[in-house]
Amino acid sequence: MSALTAHLDVPLHHGAPGAARRAVVAVLSGWGLSDQDWLDAAAVVVSELVTNAVRYGGGCVALHVEAQDGRVVVSVADGSPVRPRRRDPDDVGGRGIALIEALAESWTVRHHEGGKQVRVALRQCPGLAPARGVAA
Repeated sequence: MSALTAHLDVPLHHGAPGAARRAVVAVLSGWGLSDQDWLDAAAVVVSELVTNAVRYGGGCVALHVEAQDGRVVVSVADGSPVRPRRRDPDDVGGRGIALIEALAESWTVRHHEGGKQVRVALRQCPGLAPARGVAA
């Protein structure tokens, strides 16, 4: 099965995480992913990625969603080469990476056009076998 992809340029303002969250949930739902708890987890991951990119990244923020063989990867690219890191639990705020780790299968960071791209492989959506793909 070929991959399903969506690309969104995200505005640099305080409403960006919410807009990105709603857009990604709409895309994933349109692709036939319908488990509400899974969609909620995906929305939190997207919100954390976009919040970090808007707050710390600079430059253009690009959100990419890809689904193939029952797996979904979301990624956010921004203009800063500074890699995200897990914060001390006693820090106020800064729990985004820990939250992503709790909700996703894995995450990586790579250099991207002078900045970075944070890629998150989401856990498989319940009721969706890898061999079936994503679209019904």
